[in-house]
Amino acid sequence: MNQPDGALYKTETWAFREHWIDYILGLQDRICIALADLDGKSSFVTDEWEREQGGGGKTRIITNGRIFEKGGVNTSVVWGKVTDVMRTQLKIEGKNWFACGLSLVIHPVNPYVPTTHANWRYFELYNEAGHVTDRWFGGGADLTPYYLFREDARHFHRSFKMAMDPFDPTWYPKYKKWCDEYFVNKHRDNEMRGIGGVFYDHLRPADAADADRLFAFQQANGNAFVPAYLPIAEKRAAMPYGERELEWQEIRRGRYVEFNLIHDRGTLFGLKTNGRTESILMSLPPRARWGYNYQPEEGSPEADLLDACLHPRDWAKE
Repeated sequence: MNQPDGALYKTETWAFREHWIDYILGLQDRICIALADLDGKSSFVTDEWEREQGGGGKTRIITNGRIFEKGGVNTSVVWGKVTDVMRTQLKIEGKNWFACGLSLVIHPVNPYVPTTHANWRYFELYNEAGHVTDRWFGGGADLTPYYLFREDARHFHRSFKMAMDPFDPTWYPKYKKWCDEYFVNKHRDNEMRGIGGVFYDHLRPADAADADRLFAFQQANGNAFVPAYLPIAEKRAAMPYGERELEWQEIRRGRYVEFNLIHDRGTLFGLKTNGRTESILMSLPPRARWGYNYQPEEGSPEADLLDACLHPRDWAKE
């Protein structure tokens, strides 16, 4: 993949960006290998693309697997000019920008296996002379089960708490709360998309040493994903299910679609910066449904899941 040319982007952070790009591409390989090995039936296909305005990416998709019905682990290294749309709608100021990150969404076959989403990204803004005027990290990971297993929720949350605590023990509760408040369908009485995880954005380094620390923090979170999610998928993949479970899975997937298309800033950023639509909408499930005013039966497993999505819990402490 080509890198941005000229003095405009050859700033004091050039080597830092290269290091981040190398990490993200390596993480993509490791996650895809782990998921494909667990699935055992399907493998990832790779679609490399270029962006006319600058940069490109590598979309890696798995479909019709034994465990994973549809999934994508995508990386992008993109850059361009700050547009008026970005200034007004994304509140970004500057002359040019650079972004590199990984984003993944995995939709399982079995309704007892949860969907998961994660991303880790780095962003820079430049002035007319090509100097960095702002830069930040963002990311996180969250779990969207269709049926609630408390031990799975505890395992997922504790995995990221363990990754974050060595950097600052206040970060996990802070970013867990941020996740609970971000992945919410506000148009549905503040119903959460799932049982949360961690989410953070605009982590700005104070200096070069702090940039290295935040880089290591991102690595710790990215490296935590496979051990956080794969044991859950492996444990639940063989559980028997029927039409009732599939119908509920499709209803909850509909709520997933609603969040991504109405509220998700990453989706909106990609679409408003002329990103590759096929890769951006990779996050949508292959099947979903919208039944009119569906209400789960009181006391049912479906109602238990819905209650967890309406009332955030401190899973790491349960």
